[in-house]
Amino acid sequence: MNAAGGGERAGHRSVHVRVPATSANLGPGFDTLGLALSVYDELVVTELGHDGLEIHVTGEGAASVPMDASHLVVRAMAHAFASVGRPLPGVRLEAVNAVPHGRGLGSSGAAVVAGLLAAKGLLEPEVELDADALLRLATELEGHPDNVAPALFGGLTIAWVDETGPQHKKLLVHRGVSPLVFVPEFTMSTSVARSLNPLNVPREDAVFNVSRSALLIAALTQSPELLLAATEDKLHQNYRAQAMPETDRLVRALRAEGFAAVVSGAGPSVLVLADGAGRRLEAADLAHSVVDTPWDARMLAVDFKGGTVKEYTEGST
Repeated sequence: MNAAGGGERAGHRSVHVRVPATSANLGPGFDTLGLALSVYDELVVTELGHDGLEIHVTGEGAASVPMDASHLVVRAMAHAFASVGRPLPGVRLEAVNAVPHGRGLGSSGAAVVAGLLAAKGLLEPEVELDADALLRLATELEGHPDNVAPALFGGLTIAWVDETGPQHKKLLVHRGVSPLVFVPEFTMSTSVARSLNPLNVPREDAVFNVSRSALLIAALTQSPELLLAATEDKLHQNYRAQAMPETDRLVRALRAEGFAAVVSGAGPSVLVLADGAGRRLEAADLAHSVVDTPWDARMLAVDFKGGTVKEYTEGST
């Protein structure tokens, strides 16, 4: 990555951060399961040595994200510094965004994690923010841990909250699982999508999703041939279909042909968990014959590292 206008001012510390996109829910694992994908937001944060804030953004969201202290990365950095009793110093933020905004691929979670990791890099070694602290701070900002956990830790994550705060378990995904994401031109508000979910659901539907969520863990880690059955859902996708008719039509068409297709996060992107790379090509061909508007088909890998942070020097990548 070449950060826009990158480089380090002499005597002032810079850090480089890389954070993956994520897909939450994965069908039945509503607000619980998340998967890190090989699309990345990257940024360089440099201490200015004086008060002030400079923001430069290229790529996704460059024309729409705020260029002041309300920028989500900056808010996350300030939150991390405040958690250890320190003010945010003057910084220059240079971001190259690749995670689509408003498409159900965890762009807000990626921004939150990027800001926290940047703060971690600037605070160390004087102050240590460990994994538990990062997950707690990210959940405080994002509201729930299902996107921020895979963005932080990579792989497949199970996230939950107990009396001590947010928790996670990272699992390795079977090498036969080949993710394919269809990204449309239109967007979907996460808050609108969540508002369509009922407060109460039939007991039979809840039991159905519990069984499929358990099966999905086995399918993703051991038995990819079970992915179609394992990605069935009765808790959220049907309720949201009215707001995303094209997404719903694509998911149904793919599933009718045996592909494990689900709404990615709150949508409107569609995630296919294909059993092998060859099946991805078949799914992409089918999708092109189903949709009426342009969709970007992206053949991705599972990201196993999660967010990374390191010292940055001019010319580094």
